[in-house]
Amino acid sequence: MAEHYYSPKPTVGHDQHQLEVTLRGYKFKFVTDAGVFSKKGIDYGSKVLIEAMQIEAGSAVLDVGCGYGPIGLTAASMSPDNQVTMLDINERAVELSKGNADRNGVSNVTVLQSDTLAEVRGQSFDVVLTNPPIRAGKEVVHRIFEEAHEVLRSGGSLWVVIQKKQGAPSAFSKLESLFEQVEEVTKDKGYRIIKAIK
Repeated sequence: MAEHYYSPKPTVGHDQHQLEVTLRGYKFKFVTDAGVFSKKGIDYGSKVLIEAMQIEAGSAVLDVGCGYGPIGLTAASMSPDNQVTMLDINERAVELSKGNADRNGVSNVTVLQSDTLAEVRGQSFDVVLTNPPIRAGKEVVHRIFEEAHEVLRSGGSLWVVIQKKQGAPSAFSKLESLFEQVEEVTKDKGYRIIKAIK
């Protein structure tokens, strides 16, 4: 299989780009690179999730599969009282997220290299956000759902963006098997935002 963004240690040569975007009313400058997800611009699914996600001030938030950081850094910017932990298996994505946090003056984040949620086992969160790594396969995506359920506090919510053609019905069924309440919050151009409450 060709190397892709789910590789822990990308070997593809560097090809950095700088993006300037506004998300939820906040202006960001992001540096991206080859070997990470959606390097040429923030993908549409992430944008839909960012616009839909609801996070109360003072929440402990987890961004799983953070890439270069748009979802987690927006969540952190929504309230300085939020504490956001950002995870990615890809070491290049982790370094980019750390740099992008510094570049945008976002200090209420911790960025960790982690295979799914391995590095935060035993911690607890109010909100988990994920644009899951579909290319890694259904088993990995479903493992993220299972591990998110484990780390969420009672009443906490998991927010997922997934395309219908990439397995939204199967994802919805898996979430229903784990969570008390599962709903489709919105859909846009084939992307579904699913909210699951523990």
